[in-house]
Amino acid sequence: MKCALLVTFSLLAMTAQPAWADIGRVKKSAGIASIERKGARVNPAVGTALLPGDVLVTGKGGQIAVSFADNTRFSVGPNSRIAVDKFDFDRTTRSGTFETRVERGSLGVVSGQIAKSRRDAMKVRTPTSLLGVRGTRFIINVPE
Repeated sequence: MKCALLVTFSLLAMTAQPAWADIGRVKKSAGIASIERKGARVNPAVGTALLPGDVLVTGKGGQIAVSFADNTRFSVGPNSRIAVDKFDFDRTTRSGTFETRVERGSLGVVSGQIAKSRRDAMKVRTPTSLLGVRGTRFIINVPE
């Protein structure tokens, strides 16, 4: 009986979605806003989980505020398209990698533990530049 329970729990653990898949949460959303995820649109209600590969999209008057697992905070302004291309964070070592792409619009960032862990751990791409982030606050504006 004990062996059967152990096997059952082991199989459940292997098939369950990993806890680290949830990389952050929406803290605020206003106006025209959505999250594009694998070809679908998700409503960015407060508490909505973000996943690697998500794209934050706002329209006229739209805003989205996000807090990530490493304590990085994003504030996405109106008429923006921001892709979270890569987010890998080890809570034990407090390090990882974070890559974001600002296709258009504005993004305010307060960097978290990943950016402070090592040089170039956090990168932000725009159509014309690549920023290596190291523990700071900044705003990026990419005109349409």
